[in-house]
Formats: sequence, C-alpha cells, structure tokens
Amino acid sequence: MSDKVKVIGAGLAGCEAAWQLAKAGIECELYEMKPKKFTPAHKYKGFAELVCSNSLKADRVESAAGMLKEEMRRLGSVTMECAEEARVSAGGALAVDREKFSDAVTKRIRENGYITVIEEEVTEIPDGRVIIATGPLTSDGLAESIGRICGEYLYFHDAAAPIVTFESIDMDKAFFASRYGRGDADYINCPMDKEEYLRFYNELINAESAPLKEHDKEHFGKDNFKVYEGCMPVEVLAKRGEDTLRFGPLKPVGLTDPRTGKRPYAVVQLRAENTAGSMYNLVGFQTNLKFGEQKRVFSLITGLENAEFMRYGVMHRNTFINSPKLLNEQFNMRERPELYFAGQMTGVEGYIESAASGIFAGLSMARQVRGLEAVSLPATTMLGALSKYISSPYTENFQPMGCNMGILPDIGERIRDKKLKYAKLAERGLAELDEFIAAL
Repeated sequence: MSDKVKVIGAGLAGCEAAWQLAKAGIECELYEMKPKKFTPAHKYKGFAELVCSNSLKADRVESAAGMLKEEMRRLGSVTMECAEEARVSAGGALAVDREKFSDAVTKRIRENGYITVIEEEVTEIPDGRVIIATGPLTSDGLAESIGRICGEYLYFHDAAAPIVTFESIDMDKAFFASRYGRGDADYINCPMDKEEYLRFYNELINAESAPLKEHDKEHFGKDNFKVYEGCMPVEVLAKRGEDTLRFGPLKPVGLTDPRTGKRPYAVVQLRAENTAGSMYNLVGFQTNLKFGEQKRVFSLITGLENAEFMRYGVMHRNTFINSPKLLNEQFNMRERPELYFAGQMTGVEGYIESAASGIFAGLSMARQVRGLEAVSLPATTMLGALSKYISSPYTENFQPMGCNMGILPDIGERIRDKKLKYAKLAERGLAELDEFIAAL
C-alpha cells in the first residue's frame, strides 16, 4: 500500500488532517471540489470556509470550548494559528474575519511541500489510505459511495444566521455592551420593551419558511423532519413558547439600556463579522425563513428598522454517519482500518470540534503509515472525550455532540463552585495531554 495519503475535503477537518500528515513528513493529496463546484451553503473559494457563524466560541480555558482550543494549539493546529491572525473583537469569544481566516489557512496549505492540492470532485472513495473530511454537505456522488460502505445514515438540518451592515443599524436605539460587562463592549445590543417584543414574536412564529430543496425531500418528509438542537432555527425555537427566546438568544440579563437605565424586556445581540466592523451577524438567529420574510420580520427588531442585509439566513441538509457502529476512537473504520473519517460527518458538532477531529485523524493516520501502534487520547481531554463518544459501540440513538464539560470524567472531589470545578477539569486534562504528547 502506498504511503501517500488522500485527504478528501479542504474544510477545517481536512486541512488539519493534511497539516498533521505534513508535520510527520508524509506526503498527501488534498482533494477539494471548489472553486469548480460549490455546495448550497459554501460561497468562498478558499479552504476552511466558515458558513454558519464566524465565532469559534469561548476563549476561557475553564470553558469547554476554550479547553478544546488550547488542546488544539498544543497539538499544532493550523486553524488556531490562522484564527489568531484573523481575530475580530468578540468579548470573551474567539471570532474571526471569515475571508482573512480562510485565506490564511489556504496559504499555509498550498505552500506546504508535503501537500499537493487537487481541485476536483471525488465521487468514489479511492483505494488505499484515505481520510474523508467532506463535511455535512458531502456531494451526492461521494455520499452514495460512502453509503455503500457505511450502510446506515442519519440526517439533520443546520441553519445559518443573517448578516447586516453596521452603517444601517440605528445606534441611537442600539448600544455597544458585553453581557455583565465582561471583556470589551464588542456586541451591539438591540433592546426591546414588552410591546415591541410581542409584535416581533407574533410575526416571527407566523412567518413563512422556505421550502425544502428537492434533494432534502428525499430524506425528510413533513412527519420526520428533524432539526439539530444546537442549530435550532430561531422561528422553530420561538414556537416552543412566548418566553423561550427571552430565556435563550434574546435573554436581557446582564445588560442595561442606557436610554432607560433599566434592563430591557428582550435583547437581540449582534457580533462583528469582519475585522473592519462593517458587518454584523444576528447572534442565535439561524433561520429557514424566506428571504423576504427575514427582511420583514427582522426589521421589526429595535435598531434594525432600516437594516441592510448582506446575507440572509439559509438552511441546508447535514449528513453524518452512525460512527459508534463504524469507527474506532482514532476515527478510522473498524472493518477498513486504512479509511478514516473526520469532521462533522463523524458526529462531532461545531467548527472547533470538526477541526480537532481532523487533527487526531491526521495524527493517527501518520502513525499507521509509519508502522506505529495506534494511540488513544486521554479521556480527561476534551478531544479524547469526544473521540470516545463517537466511537462507543454501546451508544444508542446517536446524535451529534459538541464539546462540553459533561462528557469529561468526574474530577473526583466535590467542588460546588462551577468555575473552579471547570478550571480543575481543564488543568487536569491539559496536564495529561502534555504527557501524551511527550510520549508520542
């Protein structure tokens, strides 16, 4: 079998996998169908395109996302390097300028002598050593090929939030602030009183949604349409009850309207979309409403009456395999060990989770190529816990999982302060990761 590895897909996971192989001195071919062909959600020609949001979640190491990102940095993540270069202000979160981030990743990958980029669509799983990292929007031809090998498929839908221009936001009504005053005042807040909120709410729950695409109807009828909880469209969430949004993405706690000196009834937050701060996305407003409905309903939000929408929200099919029945914790198939999967297709949910899975898939493949035994990440690490979650053969009714402190083994001592407990969990996990890296 050739030592050259084929990596299919130049998203977050595929780029990380190729980068790990290159670090190990192993040649790989990275296949990417863009710019010749795009999925319904992808628009930019570069690698590692961020579709739904430009946020890579919280940066505090005592948070699940912050812990995972620190693990990625210690494992030599190319996306973490590029994220720092493309960072935009977002309070306690790591958010990036999408195009600058993509350009930085693309440049590193293309300039690496061990990585050969091949711009073409792959419709059949190649022979030999392969890492499939084509993401939740895998093209139909390759999806069929994967289906023939994996058999069992699961589907869910994902949704992206709209983006508006800064200059079109009425800053006489909206204001800059971060919740509880944490970090810099990086979020734009659109406050609503009860009357304004109820008017917006009623229009939202009665707005018309966009019809499913033909390729989605094949898998989703009216009675079995599923939406993943982590990316719930705002209109679907709102239909759970009048106050659901006020205890979710529109919660007003920790904020004071400078016009009244009081806490608003509800608040819509917007986060910078690019370094220049010329565009902002509506936080938590993933949606499947028709574009005209989005303009009509979201313009009812205080401060967005004359908002200029640079991108409307979209919804698309996401696909993932039943990993617990198919994969080892190294992300390769039990029945075909030279075939690895990485990214959201494995059931890890989120940008950084996908990228992190690519790191470990690439590292594991590199060891296989070099004739070394497989290694397992410590269960106390966030990436180790995720890899064990997606590979546990005892899992029933498998659903995607993002990083969270609940999947880590207990600390072994009773700590009532949640922040202190999380800090100790992170400290333990990172210490064991360092030992793991030193032993490689």
